[in-house]
Amino acid sequence: MMPCFGAVSRLVCSRTGGGAAGLSFSCGSDFLAEAKHSGKYACRSLLSSGSDLFFHLQVLRRSEVSLGCLQPEASSVALRADVGGTVSCPGLRCSNNTNVIWYKRNKAVSEQRRSSCQTSGSLQLCQVGTRDAGLYFCDRQTPERGVIWTSRRAVNVTVIPGEASSPPRITYPYGNTTELVEIGRPHNLTCEVYFPFEVNFSREVLWYKSNGSNMETMTLLLMEKQQQERVSFHEFKVVRSAVIKQVTPQHLKHRYTCTASNAVGNRKSSVELTHRINVKRPSLVVYPVAALLLIAALGVVLHVKWLEIRLIYRSHLQHGKHHGGEKEFDVFLSYVWSPSAALEAGVTLRSPAGPDADEDACLSITDLNPEESSATQRPLELLLPRVLEDRWGYRLCLLERDVVPGGAYTNDVVLAIQRSRMLICLLSADYLSNSHAVFELESGVQALLQSFDVKLLLIWTSRASASLIQPDPLLPTLVHRALKVLPSLDWTSGKPARATSGFWRSLRKAMPDQTLLSLTQNQNHRILTP
Repeated sequence: MMPCFGAVSRLVCSRTGGGAAGLSFSCGSDFLAEAKHSGKYACRSLLSSGSDLFFHLQVLRRSEVSLGCLQPEASSVALRADVGGTVSCPGLRCSNNTNVIWYKRNKAVSEQRRSSCQTSGSLQLCQVGTRDAGLYFCDRQTPERGVIWTSRRAVNVTVIPGEASSPPRITYPYGNTTELVEIGRPHNLTCEVYFPFEVNFSREVLWYKSNGSNMETMTLLLMEKQQQERVSFHEFKVVRSAVIKQVTPQHLKHRYTCTASNAVGNRKSSVELTHRINVKRPSLVVYPVAALLLIAALGVVLHVKWLEIRLIYRSHLQHGKHHGGEKEFDVFLSYVWSPSAALEAGVTLRSPAGPDADEDACLSITDLNPEESSATQRPLELLLPRVLEDRWGYRLCLLERDVVPGGAYTNDVVLAIQRSRMLICLLSADYLSNSHAVFELESGVQALLQSFDVKLLLIWTSRASASLIQPDPLLPTLVHRALKVLPSLDWTSGKPARATSGFWRSLRKAMPDQTLLSLTQNQNHRILTP
């Protein structure tokens, strides 16, 4: 990729000289370098009528060693997320010149808003994130026969999660399950397992059968090839089925066990088979054509929209049926710092917080007085915890504050949601592009589908651009479909309090019943600390 010179963009460079027709490229666009690209080029801006820029490009073949530091093999590096990482410039050790300029695609790393530093020509990333993946270039000055050349090498950087720290989790069968079978018919036993990411693949799912509870007589079953897909940045889903070609009465005496293991540990879950009695019913000979079409149409709609129907049913059925004494927390708050909130948090969170902190702002919000409130000018990530805890008296769970560091992230998130009566997610473009935040939302949706004890509320902090959000990586199917039907509220920062008073009323109505909070508030009271 040839860089754009200075602040000039939209440059098109064409090779000059004989036999060079058709060889051209735009600055900032990557291309596969070939020997035919060597030569002199003239670059002209498409946006201005200024003079042309000229440069000479030399592409070296793999067999050429005119620059002694050339390393012909392609360079790539895999960095672990959430820790520091180093990207080395290929061939740098062969030269005494460590003055290297690093680019991510066509923009210098030094001009990008991220924590990084260069050490002896290498690019040191203080904390690696998914956004750091991509194509990098390192430029350094190389003298060759009295001419100073700019030597440019490409490095492809990929980002992978940290090594697995927990065993897999089996979602089906869960515990000891019973399945109905028909004698004389084939039957498949299916095991669905979620594995944390591993660099060295060790994910394995196996089916065994045993005589009742005697696990010493376990024998391996005939199985299909296991199917796997990556469902998030941190997890893989593996499905494997065992095949019973024909069910006999003898199969009803066995216990079938699914085992899942990785480098950290293993899990197991069992299935027992129960005989299904077939009842023959007289068949109906004539069906009206209209009835057939109606039933078929309803079946298709239910099949396609079954997940959305379940989410709508559960999210509305459990409204008002929370039990305050059964949960440690009232609300698990999931959010990602926006740039404005992160900037203000550096000042606000260091000031004393308590009953008198931000008194005017919080009182105006609680009283819903649009004429006096000024707190709506603050980011919701800062404002909402203070209103929920300090003013409304709810017990709030924040991962960075209420979860002990050092545990497995996925287990901490699932356990925190199970210990909460309600999950509130502050959605934005940054949120839907953050793998950790999406995992928290996905875990909440799964908890909603499996239990009636948790309520889920979405708050869009940038609804105007929600339809234009294209998260990278793409959202899991479960999250994408849940966003369409789950209860949600809209928040727009910077608006006068009169325009946002309706938001606070709607939020108060959606919160768990506060009449039961007094029974446990003396035991679980929290004060927001700096």
